[in-house]
Amino acid sequence: MRVFLSSHLRDYTGGRAETAGAGGDLIALMDDLDRQYPGLKFRLVDEQGRLRPHFNVFVNQLPVRKLRERLSADDRIDILAALSGG
Repeated sequence: MRVFLSSHLRDYTGGRAETAGAGGDLIALMDDLDRQYPGLKFRLVDEQGRLRPHFNVFVNQLPVRKLRERLSADDRIDILAALSGG
């Protein structure tokens, strides 16, 4: 599957905005990305196994918060930093 990463995460990927990943669900994808780019999963997933609140994940342009969300090999995953401000 194709994974697109927010600029906030590109320090982990050597500046790459797009990478390939694999996994039957989002948590397996996070594990695969962490094998490729050590430290990336901890940046995205907290100690309780939940997606950190300042990141948003989209699967085929649909927002997802559950890490057990099923994935297919042809999915497009966007991992973006949430915007905030006042």
